[in-house]
Amino acid sequence: MPIKVPDNLPALETLHCEQVDVMPQEMAARQDIRPLRLLLLNLMPKKRDTEIQFARLFGNSPLQVEMILMTTASYTPRNTEPGYLRRFYRRLDDVRDEYFDALIVTGAPIETLPFEDVNYWQELTEIMDWSRDHCFRRLGICWGAQALLWHFFGVPKHQLDAKLFGVYDHQLSHVSGRLMNGFTDRFPMPVSRYTMNRTNDIVAAGLDVLAEGVESGAGMVRDPQSGDLFVFNHLEYDATTLADEYHRDAAEGLETALPKNYFPQDDPAKTPINNWRPFAFLLISNWINDLYQSTPFELADIKKVKGKIAS
Repeated sequence: MPIKVPDNLPALETLHCEQVDVMPQEMAARQDIRPLRLLLLNLMPKKRDTEIQFARLFGNSPLQVEMILMTTASYTPRNTEPGYLRRFYRRLDDVRDEYFDALIVTGAPIETLPFEDVNYWQELTEIMDWSRDHCFRRLGICWGAQALLWHFFGVPKHQLDAKLFGVYDHQLSHVSGRLMNGFTDRFPMPVSRYTMNRTNDIVAAGLDVLAEGVESGAGMVRDPQSGDLFVFNHLEYDATTLADEYHRDAAEGLETALPKNYFPQDDPAKTPINNWRPFAFLLISNWINDLYQSTPFELADIKKVKGKIAS
């Protein structure tokens, strides 16, 4: 089923070239079904790249999915022109009275800062609290996962001695569940972060570790009560995303180690192979299927349904 995105979004051209089914808003309105409404709080600096990465994955579902783009009001990103944000993105005040099947919080290049020092932390906490009654579930990616875990569970992040950078194998745990259906016992995930969440803190908070790496630590975590999912790494990344990051840092004179297990023969002049994309499609397909089976048809009933789950 095609994904529904804002009309005239520049990402449409790329999605069409990749043969991702995209549905104009006018056509979607004529279909007599309720699409899954996914609110993407995009905190990444390269917003258009992130839009494509997630739309590509959401568009692989047999269900109709509406992706609504969201940004912060208290902080204006420096890498995206304000006119673009005004045209395609919504803020909390714009959606405050609406309901969504899920809130997705992306990563952000601010993970070395204490949470409270982030410019928009107060607004983000308001968004996260608002999502309790207006979004059936949450999906956090990298720093977005860390922010959700800190706010709702008090799980801290810890500074690493050096940047964890590359593609690392992860092992499924014995509590993986149906989100991991179809996964091999070991699978790769791109990692790019300076901090980590410790497994003992995660387990102490009553959360399930779905996948973990020997070098990279916990990779995916789920709340067994709410079904919220927290992914510390970047299955959504393109083949060249880590390469772009490496070459950018090198051009700026930063001391950047070569990403591990990434460039063929560790040669940064060679094109990396995207061997994690099948697992990205599989995870999001499983996640959407699980969400679809659980979310109420009438989204305004979210609070009522959550009350039954909690009891």
